[in-house]
Amino acid sequence: MRPLLQETIRGAALLLALVVCALSPANSVEQRFVTIGTGGVNAVYYPTGGAICRLVNEARKTHGIRCYVEATKGSVFNVKNIRDRELDFAVVQSDVQYYAYNGRTENFRQDGPYKDLRSIFSIHSEPVTLVARQDSGIRHIRDVKGKRHNIGNPGSGTRGTWNVVERALGWRRGDLRPATEWTSSEQSQALCDNKIDSYFWLVGHPSANTEEATANCPAVIAEVSGPEIDRLIKNHPYYRYATVPGGVYRGNPSDIRSFGVAATFVTRADMPEDVVYEMVMAVLKEENFENFKSQHPAFSRLTREEMVQEGLTAPLHPGAERAFKELGLLD
Repeated sequence: MRPLLQETIRGAALLLALVVCALSPANSVEQRFVTIGTGGVNAVYYPTGGAICRLVNEARKTHGIRCYVEATKGSVFNVKNIRDRELDFAVVQSDVQYYAYNGRTENFRQDGPYKDLRSIFSIHSEPVTLVARQDSGIRHIRDVKGKRHNIGNPGSGTRGTWNVVERALGWRRGDLRPATEWTSSEQSQALCDNKIDSYFWLVGHPSANTEEATANCPAVIAEVSGPEIDRLIKNHPYYRYATVPGGVYRGNPSDIRSFGVAATFVTRADMPEDVVYEMVMAVLKEENFENFKSQHPAFSRLTREEMVQEGLTAPLHPGAERAFKELGLLD
């Protein structure tokens, strides 16, 4: 074949491919990219973000939204990065949502109230979960004093909640010998390697991290209760009594009393209404909701009615409000 003719055919084929691509359904709507900040890959936030993105991306040819998940340091980090426009959406603890919106606690006081934070929906319950080596003698939160205890890494919601619990108990940081800062992905290994006696975090159950600790070394889940915890729940609307279910983890046959928060899904006020609307519909539309619940055992008892109410301490985003009304979940 002559070189000129060959080049002409190649050029025509490329032009045809470009035309077909431009006319295909995937390119019939504007492509928009959004990121969801989550947490450590061994915790529940990461698969939560993955479940949301999976459902959003199934309809991307219709609405043009492509969703990506990012593993992060946790709730406090997520809110700060939404504020800095490094993340579009995030999963955060309900107490962290409240503190960020109102500029409370040492994590947010310097930056001031973040009044552009917006709620979308809540997700699973997150009990405070205190995991201890069986030989540590820790069976209750009070037993942690004087022990090697992991309080969570800076930037995590767990760390923020520990600060609140520590004050409620009347403890100082020096009462722990020592206080360590392992991340959620590192703490179960640290426990089994005898580097710490216990760790404290907030997580939906079952969780891979807690299962790893109880499967790899003798470990127990200790109770987090008492008059100090009762006062915390009474004085803070984002806290509630919770139970770590028995029989889920090796060596822990009985329910354990605790308290906790809700995992919530948030964004910023200027996120386009239609984007938030599509994110909500992808999860809460009746034909999608059972699929979402099947994505992780922590979602199995969720109801749509609870998800539009629990733990939403920042104002509702208009896109979420529009979707809730359309779904008959909000007057």
